[in-house]
Amino acid sequence: MSSEAEERAGLNVIEDMGPVDYLVIEFPGNRMTGQGLPMLVDLVDRGIIRILDLVFVRKDEDGTVRALELRDLGDEVDLTVFEGASSGLLDQSDIDDAGTALEPGNSAGVLVYENTWAAPLARELRRGGAQLVAAGRIPVQALIASLEAMADPADLE
Repeated sequence: MSSEAEERAGLNVIEDMGPVDYLVIEFPGNRMTGQGLPMLVDLVDRGIIRILDLVFVRKDEDGTVRALELRDLGDEVDLTVFEGASSGLLDQSDIDDAGTALEPGNSAGVLVYENTWAAPLARELRRGGAQLVAAGRIPVQALIASLEAMADPADLE
């Protein structure tokens, strides 16, 4: 296969992907319990998401941010299922950016994942010439506050 054909084949794969998101999940006091990890594995097993990258970082008390190896996280949580979850998308600048969101003395998991459930829709929209021009998330806390404000009897007067 020519390099041009190889490049095009790679582009086709990207064009068929679903939206890609990232999360930075902080663990106060570097305490990771493993709660929630079985759900993450379940989402992958059911084909809802595909993990592209999973990196763990720690922010030391002096503000230094560094990536951690899975074995550096201790034996409290079995993370071997995530070994090799690296597409190479994340680099040191991404790790540093994630560290700015952390409090000193805490660690985090940085997860980059494809929403495979949305891939067929995204592919068809792209084929029709559509493009994503804005995206966002509504934090649960903001949703709760909005719903509570709507339920306030003073708003009905």
